[in-house]
Amino acid sequence: MASSSDTGALQRLETAVTSTQALCQQLATSLDAIYKDPSTPLPADTTDSKIIPLGLARDAATLVRAHATKLSLLLINEPFSASAIADVLKQLLSGPVLGVASAAQACDPARYTAFFRKELAWRSRRVLLTLGELLGKIPKDGKPLSGVKKSGVGADDKGSLPSTGILWSACDEVVALVGGGVGGYFVKRVEEWRDTLIDVMEELKDWGDEEPDDDDDNDDDSAHEADADNAQNGSTSAQDFLDDLMGSGQTIPRDDPKAIRPRLESTLRRVRLVVLLYQAITKRRLKKLPPLPPPAADSTSMPQRLDEAARVLGALPDAFGDLAAAFYDMEPAAIDRAADDCFFNAFAAGELLSAPWDGSADEFSEWTEKFKTEIKKS
Repeated sequence: MASSSDTGALQRLETAVTSTQALCQQLATSLDAIYKDPSTPLPADTTDSKIIPLGLARDAATLVRAHATKLSLLLINEPFSASAIADVLKQLLSGPVLGVASAAQACDPARYTAFFRKELAWRSRRVLLTLGELLGKIPKDGKPLSGVKKSGVGADDKGSLPSTGILWSACDEVVALVGGGVGGYFVKRVEEWRDTLIDVMEELKDWGDEEPDDDDDNDDDSAHEADADNAQNGSTSAQDFLDDLMGSGQTIPRDDPKAIRPRLESTLRRVRLVVLLYQAITKRRLKKLPPLPPPAADSTSMPQRLDEAARVLGALPDAFGDLAAAFYDMEPAAIDRAADDCFFNAFAAGELLSAPWDGSADEFSEWTEKFKTEIKKS
């Protein structure tokens, strides 16, 4: 039978857990607002402060990870100590939890870019939410966790140890992000977008290389005959239904009456140029990005340039995916419209990053002029 002091300690612990979880949820909600709109104004108490967001995010996430390790061990070891767990919660509330949120809140998009602030807010939010989940594992009966409550049985029923691992991972992701800095973040994103473009290009090329079946010339006649039979029978086969549904599986006819192949060859040539543009931007601009934030006295528009260029570069893979879909449908007008949009935006991306960060000219500036000329060619 638990003593009155033990009962009181458990009640105080439960109160501390509830309040800590509520704070984590409240702060996570504020970070969700930043994630959805990175231009959200900075809190009044951070605009004139000396907060260094990246350093604060790193230190706070590291401390949350360390305290989570202590907490995880206290939950499974004998004897169970409600007061020791409460001390860990007090340490979390004394700085790390607020620090995780404050770092993203103080990350000024005008100095660090909106893209980076959005990513920091998302990763910081995940730290707070996964911490809240671990706190939910703290037992209310004063007994250490064991069995399923300790190790879990599956993805939908995590024990304390899997929950701790997930929190560790969330903290590590924040540390990795700020460790790479703004430049490292953009290098990784542009490389991801480039890889997606390469995938789209390879899929288009493979589709263009497919040979039509020998009986394709008779497909129309066969289709009419099948439709007549189906009309008589009052039904269609499952295969007919799938053939209609998977219209993108059609290949370019040998006679190519809609001139799809010349359009495809032109598109593939220019997509290769866009892939080269992504690679060149990574090497010549992003890996040579001066440290951010810029000095307070510096009126550089570097963060704004980065944001604007990233919006274009990040949207292009989806746009090229739409262009590929237009090819699969073999609709010339849709292909031409989608291609014009894609290559106009690629032209704009080259224009945005043509000049070096100091505003002069260099070898890449000359290359982008040639790129813009070539991308205009059909």
